[in-house]
Amino acid sequence: MKYLLATVLLAASALVSAQDITVGALTLSQPWVRATPSGAKNGAAYLVVTNAGRGGDVLQSASSPVAGVVELHTHLHDNGVMRMRQVPEIVIPAQQKVALQPGGLHIMLIDLKAPLKVGDTVPLTLRFETAGSVQLDVPVKAVTAMPMQEMSNRH
Repeated sequence: MKYLLATVLLAASALVSAQDITVGALTLSQPWVRATPSGAKNGAAYLVVTNAGRGGDVLQSASSPVAGVVELHTHLHDNGVMRMRQVPEIVIPAQQKVALQPGGLHIMLIDLKAPLKVGDTVPLTLRFETAGSVQLDVPVKAVTAMPMQEMSNRH
């Protein structure tokens, strides 16, 4: 039984590692998009960006064929109310990790062309100032999905 559990855990960690994409000094991990209910016009994408480099980088923009518009966003407290706001860029400091997660920085998919369904993947292109462009196929997870524990540790 111990060997079976160890094998399952090893296989699961390999799957998580297989999703990591390295571009330049950046490693992109744990990408996911939240499924949307029928009729919803907006969705959101999340991931963790780790910068192992000596210099910072900047996420300048994102795009996806599933949405009419894709914007970089954050959440701000405004007189006791959480509000989303577009940001022009997301800075990825040297030797640090930036989590794009619910309630914080994230990628908004606006004017969706169809609902995002669990099990599907969303093509997403990210453009970084230094690392350049990278294409991700991001899995769609349940509406109730929450980020992995690691994503809750903002750096």
